[in-house]
Amino acid sequence: MNEAARGKQIGIYVGKCFRLFFHDQWWKTLLSAAIITLLISAVTASDMYQAYNSTRNGSFALICACIWIGIFNSIQSVCRERSIIKREHRTGLHMSSYIIAHLIFETVLSFVEALIVTLLIWLTNLKNFPSAGVFLPALLEFFITYFLIILSSDALGVMVSSLVHTPETAMTVMPFVLIIELVMSGFIFKLQGFSEKLSYITVSKWGLNALCTTANVNMMDNHIPEYMDSYLFRVENLLGLWLILILFVLIYGLIAIFSLEFIDKDKR
Repeated sequence: MNEAARGKQIGIYVGKCFRLFFHDQWWKTLLSAAIITLLISAVTASDMYQAYNSTRNGSFALICACIWIGIFNSIQSVCRERSIIKREHRTGLHMSSYIIAHLIFETVLSFVEALIVTLLIWLTNLKNFPSAGVFLPALLEFFITYFLIILSSDALGVMVSSLVHTPETAMTVMPFVLIIELVMSGFIFKLQGFSEKLSYITVSKWGLNALCTTANVNMMDNHIPEYMDSYLFRVENLLGLWLILILFVLIYGLIAIFSLEFIDKDKR
């Protein structure tokens, strides 16, 4: 009976998420993803997917855009309902059902956004776009990677939104999260010691590795030997990178659930 109640709650909150999305001018969210992608595609080098530096630099810029898209999807989604969640938790709401419902909705949204991002990147790079990936068509592998980057960033936003108390606080925290993803990814600066270890919890690091793996940058001129192991053009490497991004989604979701279990102690 308890499992049935959880399932029913998930269905109710999934429906609520979609109703709110369409009520709040959903087209703005999708248009924003398209505009950001086009802006970055407009400034990437003409030899993207052909030259090592251009491919790696352009991929990192697109990853940053996807992370922004994902976090912006959900950074206020939980905290703006905090008083409602607190009241409904006292009347039987399971926090696991609530977060799972949000993640189901965010998965669908991330899928659509990743589709927009991938198609626009493909259309703006038709001349050099690779046809074959590691084990699937390159277009499909890129789509899966962009989808997982947006989704894991989205789940990160859900986690932050569950930890903070107000939408204002969430928007204050958001730039710091983005800076960590940017600086600690290992792309801009050479990291050592603690900072290098910190890079392992960034979506950007693993997302960049996945994109460069599909693009097979190790076979491009002027590649950097130091990064060759990260971009190995092998099935097990790409699948491992995808698995890490999926684990981020699960971990962020569990932290969100755990944090909301203490919402009754919230005095605000």
